[in-house]
Amino acid sequence: MAPSNAEAVAWLDRWPDWPGPALAIHGPAGCGKTHLARVWQAMSGAVEVAADRLTADAAPVDLSGGARAVLVEDVGEAIASGADETALFHLYNHLAAAGGTLLLTGAEPPARWALALPDLASRLRAAPAVRVGPPDDALLSAVLVKLFTDRQLRVSGEVVHWLTLHMERSFDAARRLVDQLDAAALAERRGITVALARGVLGIPAPRVRGRGRTAGDG
Repeated sequence: MAPSNAEAVAWLDRWPDWPGPALAIHGPAGCGKTHLARVWQAMSGAVEVAADRLTADAAPVDLSGGARAVLVEDVGEAIASGADETALFHLYNHLAAAGGTLLLTGAEPPARWALALPDLASRLRAAPAVRVGPPDDALLSAVLVKLFTDRQLRVSGEVVHWLTLHMERSFDAARRLVDQLDAAALAERRGITVALARGVLGIPAPRVRGRGRTAGDG
């Protein structure tokens, strides 16, 4: 757990003791919403409903598959793209009546979703909404170390530290960057160094007077 996701983790740990049937987790792309949702799904036995299945003819029981815990990701984006609000409204009511729970994720909180159905809007805006922020240095470093370890790549702490200072701060970016570094190291038949990372990220090395490279850029 890190400061960026501590509140969301605390809410998920409280399940099923939520004050209402729904909880919304929101934050920028790559902040870890999906990871948290998967952890909750494993803990609760929730069924995931794809947002594009929220259509006018979708019955809530069919959507839930009889489960009393349901996960729907990227809801705000789906609503903006034309997902059927009535289907989500009926799903919410079905779970509320059954004593079930609904976890929703989105880039923005429900209060900013383009909801046109007043009854659905009032229910979702009354639900707790917790933000997940971009990963901090410690969490991002831990993610990079795990991604490198999963690939059996030996990378120094110096390189990991440099990457956390210069890369885009998201889990998605970390995965892409490790992919790129692995491919570049393989193509160039060399280890993963700060110099290699500079090349992958397109960051020129600062010039040191009288030398063409920077100390530590081996």
